[in-house]
Parts: sequence; C-alpha cells; structure tokens
Amino acid sequence: MEQEVIRAAGAVLWRRLSDELLQIALIHRPRYDDWSFPKGKAEEGESDISCAYREVLEETGYETLFGPELGEIKYEVDGVAKKVKYWSAQAIGNPSNIMDQNEVDQLIWVTLDDAKKKLTLDSDKKILKNFESFGSDTYPLILLRHAKAVAREEWESDDGDRPLAHIGQMQAKRFLSQLLPFAISEIYTSDAVRCYESIEPIARSMSLNPIFSPTFSEYAYNKDKKSWSPLIKEILENDSSTLVCSHNPVIPEIVKKLIGKKNFKELDHDLLPGESWVLHHRDGEIVAIDWISAPTV
Repeated sequence: MEQEVIRAAGAVLWRRLSDELLQIALIHRPRYDDWSFPKGKAEEGESDISCAYREVLEETGYETLFGPELGEIKYEVDGVAKKVKYWSAQAIGNPSNIMDQNEVDQLIWVTLDDAKKKLTLDSDKKILKNFESFGSDTYPLILLRHAKAVAREEWESDDGDRPLAHIGQMQAKRFLSQLLPFAISEIYTSDAVRCYESIEPIARSMSLNPIFSPTFSEYAYNKDKKSWSPLIKEILENDSSTLVCSHNPVIPEIVKKLIGKKNFKELDHDLLPGESWVLHHRDGEIVAIDWISAPTV
C-alpha cells in the first residue's frame, strides 16, 4: 500500500530595489506565530508549481515571475509524511489581492541577512541559502515538447500536418496552469501542426501572438542540426520569459549545446510529449534547469 503524502508548495518571494538592494518577503502566520515563506497544500489534481503560484498570490497578493526550483523540505504532520517544494519568485508590480488575515496577518520586506535572522525554521533557512546561491535575477527559457500527437504510422499525409491526438488536445488545454508562473512574454513554435496546436490555447489565454519558426522543426533539424542556433542566441540575449515548442530531436540538441560540460540531474531522462525543460539563464549562461511533467489528463 502506497504511503499517504501531503503535497505542498511555496516560494521565496523577492524584489530588487537597486543593483545593491534585494529584499525577501516574509509572512507571519498567527496560527503558528512564526515567520516563513508563503506556501500551502496542493489541491487535488494540482501540480506543485501551480500550487506554489496560487499560494503566493493568495497569501501575498503579488503576481510573480517564477525562477528556479530551490529544493524540497520533508517532515511529518500527525504521523503523515509532508513534502513542500519551493521556487524562486520575483514580485511583479504592486499587490492586487487582499490577504486572508486568518492565514497571514503580516508581510514584511527584509534584506537577505535580516531574513536569515527572522525566519523561524532552520529548514526555511536552508531554502534561503539555495536562493542566495542561484535563485535571483534569472530568466526562463521553456523548451516544451509538443503534446501527444497522432502516431506517425497512423498518418498518411505530410508529417508536418500531423495533428494532436485527443489526449494531446487535453494536455494542450492544461499547459496554462503549469506555465502561468513563468509570466511568458514570447512564444516561438515549430511550424508543424502538432506544435502550433500545443501552444494555441496558452497563446490565446495570454493574448500572445506565437512566432512560427521553421528553424525549430524536425525538417530543418534533419538538414542542419544547428539551424536553431542564431534564434536561440537572440532569445537568450533578450532577457525575456520565452516559450519554445519544438520536437524531441531538436530540444535535446539545444540543451546539449547551451549547457556545454555542465551536468544537471533534470536531464537524466528523455523528454516525453507534453513535458518541458525550463532553462534559467543569467547573462547568457544557464544556471539551473527544471523539469516539468506533462499535465495530468
């Protein structure tokens, strides 16, 4: 029998007031009389990152741009295992929501040094140490493998016209909740139908016009395995939150070239349809990589 696990997630919410001054948001929970990061339990069917995004918004009122995953804390609650995952999250603009005073009665902005002193739990201080190492001032490049498509052997026309299967259509509709935390500002897609159909729902929901790029197609890759290179270089230089939807042979090649000799454990498995790697970059260098599973359908 599989052991019950309570899933929860949260984030280190931060803002930069100047090149020298970075602040961390801490919340006070009257129920526990402690100072911590915004977090909460995942709802049924909710992914960890979606939970973290929702909890930060509910407990602080801030829209956010998520950065790297910072780690996981494990402990027991009344004999039941609990896992809490944390991300870096940059605050965007001013808070728009009113905090639930029963959950959070204070929010303060403090320096990193003051946060280390103010946090109640040692486990939170470990998460903050990870944040200090690589969590701030990064931009995400999301490399999404298109959702599940009709099988090649079941499609008689041109492969570029091969559409999503029914399960892939359902996955495409659920990408938004997983990718919303990254505050995407640009979307690029291979000109293959299965790629466009994968990003169309999220592009429409975010009022973004996707940029069709044959350089991310399998056809271009088979002719020139570096056809994508100039455009990816341009994307990294723009320092924006960007989504690229492409194919299995293309995405691993992009990642391989961008990371050089670096080793990231998130790359230890193949990327399946509907999955993505998020490359967090700073000054053109990849500093962290996260893996996002395909949406549950």
